[in-house]
Amino acid sequence: MRLGSVLKGGALAAASAGVGYFALGSDVGRKADADLFEAMNGRHGPAADRAFDAITELGSIYAAGAAAGMLAALGRPRHAARAFAAAGTTWVLGQEVKKLVDRPRPYDADPEGIRAMIAPPRGTSWPSSHPAVLSTFTTVAARELRAGPTARAGLNALSLAVAASRVYLRVHYPSDVVSGMLMGRAIAAVWPRGRG
Repeated sequence: MRLGSVLKGGALAAASAGVGYFALGSDVGRKADADLFEAMNGRHGPAADRAFDAITELGSIYAAGAAAGMLAALGRPRHAARAFAAAGTTWVLGQEVKKLVDRPRPYDADPEGIRAMIAPPRGTSWPSSHPAVLSTFTTVAARELRAGPTARAGLNALSLAVAASRVYLRVHYPSDVVSGMLMGRAIAAVWPRGRG
């Protein structure tokens, strides 16, 4: 593993923890997180509701498994296995961190005022595993497949859209998804590169 990858992974992991610490550990951070959550949920419409509902599960571990299966079927089984192993590691790590932090989801913290727009997920809120898993999978897969800048930009846009969907659908706070994306990138940065 290259030193640059380790340093990048460490910086991303520190940034993920820093976002969480700010949002959960300070009055200013909690207020900023709540204000941004309200701003992202201030206006809903049927088209946006349908769009975010349609893409949100692309960040699930099941979607990563399906994407890996498609890559394998297209003749890239080793690339698929490496990307899915990284995503699976991210999911497992995220679930353990969720248990330690134990942040209530928005609809649990304010059951009278906030209603989830999809079936309420199991588990706690910080960090959000959907953007973490998707960021890890797409980053490792793009690197393994030597994807060009346009493909990488498209995958980054997809990760951002899924992250936004989790806040829009009221199952996560903004800091949850930012921390999740940074965590996913951190794991992808240190994940061993394949040799073919």
